[in-house]
Amino acid sequence: MGCCRRQFFAGLLAAVSLGLVGIPAYAIEIWSDEEGERTVGLDVSGKWSSLASHAPDDPTLYRERDTWTELLRLRLGLNVQYYDWLSGELAYEQRAKWLSDKAGSAAGGGILPSEATAPFRIRQLDWQITEAKEVFFYRHEIDRALVALHADWGEVTLGRQAIGLGRGTLFSAVDVFAPFSPLEIDREWRRGVDAVRIESHISDTSSVELIGAFGPTWEQSALLGRARGYFGDIDAELIFGKRAEDTMLGGTVSAAVGDAEAHGELAFFNTPETQPDGGLWGNDHQVGKLVVGGSYTFNVGNGLTLLGEYHYSGFGVKDIDDATNRLKSSDFLERFLRGDSQILGREALAFQATYPFSHVWNGALLVLQSPLDGSGVLSPSLTWDFSDNASLVGSVFVPWGDEPSAGMIRSEYGGTPLSLFLQLRVYY
Repeated sequence: MGCCRRQFFAGLLAAVSLGLVGIPAYAIEIWSDEEGERTVGLDVSGKWSSLASHAPDDPTLYRERDTWTELLRLRLGLNVQYYDWLSGELAYEQRAKWLSDKAGSAAGGGILPSEATAPFRIRQLDWQITEAKEVFFYRHEIDRALVALHADWGEVTLGRQAIGLGRGTLFSAVDVFAPFSPLEIDREWRRGVDAVRIESHISDTSSVELIGAFGPTWEQSALLGRARGYFGDIDAELIFGKRAEDTMLGGTVSAAVGDAEAHGELAFFNTPETQPDGGLWGNDHQVGKLVVGGSYTFNVGNGLTLLGEYHYSGFGVKDIDDATNRLKSSDFLERFLRGDSQILGREALAFQATYPFSHVWNGALLVLQSPLDGSGVLSPSLTWDFSDNASLVGSVFVPWGDEPSAGMIRSEYGGTPLSLFLQLRVYY
């Protein structure tokens, strides 16, 4: 274990220490021309996360009830502006994970970032440097590598990039490229996909876009068309095409309703395999997804913002008692890990409240609940921005609901470990 730690810190210590001795915040200028029009900048981000968990009493799923996980991430982002019409981005990340003895693969409980293979990549470009008996893992990857062309008529972006679709905050019906898990606390960086995007501006308020995201085969790739526009206080988009072996049609809309914001997403998928729980309109190949939500900021103190969302996913399990057996199906497991369904079941409710106590203290409260089995998770969090380029985040995850038994899942959130999460974030 000691040799692994030394090997890891030998690779990271120099870069991290550079960030802690007073480099100007948020960006390091590596080079620029005399006019300042051509620039090369470096963004350095470091995160140390600790998660202490108390799992349900089910040795089949959790070998140890009390576990500790530590995760260190160093991300280097190179940004190049060569001409007004040409720019590029490269992001390289190293990450290490320490697990307490016998923590097992269940450690993290959906709170820490997933280690599942990223979808829509021709090659992963994600390598393991070393590991030690399931208690230490050290990996690195290239998460961004793109070139962008900027023209009066639109944009062309080619390479590994982040693509987010839809209007949902915690859930989405149309976000088909590596969406976040609603419980995942470290939600800053969406995993990059290998893609080409061509967007053309039809007017000042509307555009059309072609998105191709590619995997090792055509069956693991996506090709989507997207049209979007703004109409006063309303913005909307239409998305259609293929996602892997599915064909899809979806739409989103968001609008200002008085002083509030409302949003909705609706999508339909046609799948090659039949759905075990049945599909839409009696067709076992048709799947629907829906998100409806809204937010409002109350004039209370520094401003209290409340958000609520409802999510329905036809890719989820209709009866949660069938979830364990369903996860043994390669088709279902592949879809779940890819993010086709952000929830294990069919329905979920989310409520989030955020409040800035001051310019350095920010609080939040997240509640997730399944309306079908009554289980849920309560997660209060507090962020302390103790400098211009560093912050400390603390979160607690308190689940309720029927706990798993003999390896069988009995509720949507009842198997989530009771957890305490702390994270130090440093940006340069």
